[in-house]
Amino acid sequence: MKKLLIILFSLGLAVAASAQRYGHGGHFYRGGGYYRPRVYVGIGAFTPYYGYGVYPWYPYPPAYSVRPSKLEMQIADIKADYKDRIWSVRHDHSLSHAERKGKVHELKRERDQEILDARRNYYKKYEY
Repeated sequence: MKKLLIILFSLGLAVAASAQRYGHGGHFYRGGGYYRPRVYVGIGAFTPYYGYGVYPWYPYPPAYSVRPSKLEMQIADIKADYKDRIWSVRHDHSLSHAERKGKVHELKRERDQEILDARRNYYKKYEY
């Protein structure tokens, strides 16, 4: 009975330690801020809580990045171009509110159509 209580207490302590949130400021920089490494408890190769899925025993994100495809870069360019155009129309105070709203709606429709055309043309190249 005593051993069972010790095992349950240890397991509860491990789960509580691995479920702790981390705050700002820490050891490693990732994306938009710093974070501290999490505590992971595992039995052999099995770890019940792990973060990134590359290797279950390695809780950090992979060090490499995958280069985006030509389609992804083309779509990002289209979105950036239309984002600038929409911003310009929204801040053009020579137009009435209804005209601005209509032009923004039209630009969004054109953006979506251009993205759809880019996808069609990209995948049309690779049809067999």
